Amino acid sequence: MHKLFTSFNNSGLRWLWLTLLCLILDQVTKQWVAGSFNLYESVNVLPIFSITYVHNLGAAFSFLADQGGWQRWFFTAIAAIACIVFTVWLTKTPKSQTLLSIAIALMLSGAMGNLIDRALFGYVIDFLDFHWSGNHFPAFNIADSVIFIGAALMILESFTAESNDKI
Repeated sequence: MHKLFTSFNNSGLRWLWLTLLCLILDQVTKQWVAGSFNLYESVNVLPIFSITYVHNLGAAFSFLADQGGWQRWFFTAIAAIACIVFTVWLTKTPKSQTLLSIAIALMLSGAMGNLIDRALFGYVIDFLDFHWSGNHFPAFNIADSVIFIGAALMILESFTAESNDKI
């Protein structure tokens, strides 16, 4: 037990609390929208932002949404594999690599959030709807947001991390 705790404390796994926090926020907001709105119902919050309840049967930007249903299991499998990869990556990331650990924890949370939706419902609940001059960007959710933030932090970390390579 002591070895497990030491391994947990000395790796990126110590950021799993962030994964759990973002996952809870994602699932609570999705269930609030699904329970409070009718499908496609929209409420304008700001001149450029609405809460609009939609189902995304595909991937990012509704990619492959119009297929016959096979994409549900395809994207579910991809999300499950991503969750495993991110968890193993966190396990192997040293405690000293804080920004990378946070980035991976955020991406794990987003992958888990959308995996839960696909497994339970066959689609992902999206509701954050930004628009400008009558043009709507694809709706997204908290899980998508933390995946984006995690990827951005990972890119930032790649530019700011000290290189251990000796030329």
